[in-house]
Amino acid sequence: MKAFTLVGLLAFAILAQSTGTQTFTGTITDSECADANHGLMRMGDTDPECVQACIDDHGATYLLYDGKVSYQLSDQKAPAAFAGKKVTVTGTFEQKTKTISVQSIVAAK
Repeated sequence: MKAFTLVGLLAFAILAQSTGTQTFTGTITDSECADANHGLMRMGDTDPECVQACIDDHGATYLLYDGKVSYQLSDQKAPAAFAGKKVTVTGTFEQKTKTISVQSIVAAK
């Protein structure tokens, strides 16, 4: 009985860490401008230019900012096409690391 309870608790802990496939809508930004406020850094004439400059010149990483929370993105290549733009990301969310394991990124409607 104790082994069954332990296995059940471990399974619950694993499931609690990941919430299944979800969609998130927000702006692709970077870790230097996590709240998508590029007015302070202004590393280019436009928000997309600023995001890309922070990625290329400062070693920043792509994030998704939904207006309240910034999420890490597991895929650091696909977001480049959407820098500074509003998107919908589909993937699984890892609560502990606040990372979305990206399955797809598309322009938001």
